[in-house]
Amino acid sequence: MSDKNSGLDTLKDIRQMMERSSRFISLSGLSGIAAGICALIGAWFAFDIIISSSGHRDYNNYYPDIISLKQFMEYKLFRIALFTLIAAFILALIFTWIKSKKNNVPIWGTSSKRLLWNMAVPLVAGGFFLLRMIQLGYFGMIAPGCLIFYGIALINASKYTLGEVRYLGYCQVILGLINCWFLGYGLYFWTIGFGVLHIIYGVMMWWKYERKS
Repeated sequence: MSDKNSGLDTLKDIRQMMERSSRFISLSGLSGIAAGICALIGAWFAFDIIISSSGHRDYNNYYPDIISLKQFMEYKLFRIALFTLIAAFILALIFTWIKSKKNNVPIWGTSSKRLLWNMAVPLVAGGFFLLRMIQLGYFGMIAPGCLIFYGIALINASKYTLGEVRYLGYCQVILGLINCWFLGYGLYFWTIGFGVLHIIYGVMMWWKYERKS
């Protein structure tokens, strides 16, 4: 009986080693929670700016005189989005580094490189697509475009990290597609996708993988 248990333990150890070598499993649920909180804070500032400047909640009419990409980047909403992205990335990196150190797993390796590459391709393509939309004045496509391409990036990268990431990606894509028919409510969808869904996902991952430790 003891030999059988020993064999099962050995197989379990081998499986864990193979998983660590092929998947980046150091993503922390706290990273998702932190990213979601940053998104909610950024959305709160954005709502305040839109309402105080235009008197309504439809940001499609917030850029009436934009004629170039440079002008768009000078608006407060763009700066809020940029600062939100930077803050979320830094916090996610910190929590991931802490988990990697706790699990004695290097944060930078073959699996993490594959993860970043598979995320980068859809994100970069989506970034150029949205820049062109901005140049053409289709500002209502910014929020759904961000959600759709971000969701595709998560689905594409889920092969090299926790499998649950793909479900977050599916939700982002679906939310972005729905937003395409409600363009005047892009900031609401953006808040749900990057804020609420990230927090829900982060809590679930923390409860499943990190609560015991």
